[in-house]
Amino acid sequence: MATAVVMPKQGQSVESCIIAGWKKAVGDQVVEGDVLCEVETDKALLEVESPATGTLLTLFFKEGDDVPVLTNIAVVGEPGEEADSFRPAGTVPEATPAAGEPVPEPEVVSGSIPVGASSVTPVVTAMDGEVSISPRARKLAQQKGLDFATIAISGTGPGGRIIERDVQAALVAMPKMTPLAKSMVATGGYSAPARGSGLRGRIMSDDLAGISVAATASVTEPGADEIEVIPVRGIRKVIATRMLESLQTTAQLTLNTSADARAILAYRKRLKASAEELGLQKITINDLILFAVSRMLPQYPFLNARFTDDEIAQYKNVHLGVAVDTPRGLVVPVVRPANTLSLKQIAQEARRLAAACLEGTVKPDEITGGTFTVTNLGAFGIESFTPVLNPPEVGILGVGNVNLKPVEVDGDVQFIPHIGLSLTINHQVVDGAPAARFLQGLSQALADLELLLAL
Repeated sequence: MATAVVMPKQGQSVESCIIAGWKKAVGDQVVEGDVLCEVETDKALLEVESPATGTLLTLFFKEGDDVPVLTNIAVVGEPGEEADSFRPAGTVPEATPAAGEPVPEPEVVSGSIPVGASSVTPVVTAMDGEVSISPRARKLAQQKGLDFATIAISGTGPGGRIIERDVQAALVAMPKMTPLAKSMVATGGYSAPARGSGLRGRIMSDDLAGISVAATASVTEPGADEIEVIPVRGIRKVIATRMLESLQTTAQLTLNTSADARAILAYRKRLKASAEELGLQKITINDLILFAVSRMLPQYPFLNARFTDDEIAQYKNVHLGVAVDTPRGLVVPVVRPANTLSLKQIAQEARRLAAACLEGTVKPDEITGGTFTVTNLGAFGIESFTPVLNPPEVGILGVGNVNLKPVEVDGDVQFIPHIGLSLTINHQVVDGAPAARFLQGLSQALADLELLLAL
């Protein structure tokens, strides 16, 4: 009896999964529990197993398809069994050519368009080996130095003939040039850019320098073996879409400062030197930052919030997102509720979640529901940066590296280690001054870390 393979539901927040790749092909023999395909949720890579033993009769989706959960994606059964009744609505079988029937090749139009003429419709009509053009249009083209035989012009006259208004349109579309620049282009040794450095984009002779047609061809037309084309799909496509949506749908403002790092550096040194049985040696600077943020956010509830439509939801508990760099892209698991966990517990949970992200075993519900995010690029030597919001959250803290900063102390200049902090807010919800007060409070808390630990 044929059995449908269903896209499994992965947590409460996952509505669809992307098929990352099929491990079995139609006609393969499978055993119950065999991995049929890998699917990607928002951030995790999961396996879909066969629900029965038999033959893989059909696949309803191909690699890269985004499939709603609880949708049939394939059928397993005995050879010859009917499987089309399991087909999801909206999907159709792929048409295959009959035996011996040639596969049509796409039509290819050869030719080139000179640089600077891309805004003109690339159509030239020929008649008896020559361009079909009216006498008035030909005269105007000659007066203006327009080579209508090489510039692509769309003829709007009878039979596609180029008439005067077509030449006028081509002249308007062409970049404006100085007489010297125009004469240089006329020699055939240079190609004009779309816009120059002169007034209102006028092309100057300097704009043409070093842009010979031969050089341009050698630089802009590398061989196929020099190019690697990487399809944007799966997690990378999700990240690309969400980053763009984040910037398009929120008013993002970033504030930069630095905090005295002597206390956290000294405390980290003490932790590394502690007894191994205490389990404190693996606590990192980032863990200390997470702890400080989790203790400070309840004092600034406007940042521990989510903004959807016309509603701001402020949370009492801190569900702290921690950005993790993985080979497949950025993943943000959530430590929850971070404000109720000890420093050791935060470090352990952050380490567990990071390992799950790297292994691709993180659960969908572990990467949703954050109320604030921390992302750290200090290990790469970055001093400050502009972190991008993870909507609907209204705040994200970027952490930079530790640098020596000159500070005046009792009339003398001392070089004191400081750690970079960059806070991005959604200015629709959070104003600059309150956000600055949070950064100021966090900086003070880091400088007086032992006092914070005592609270």
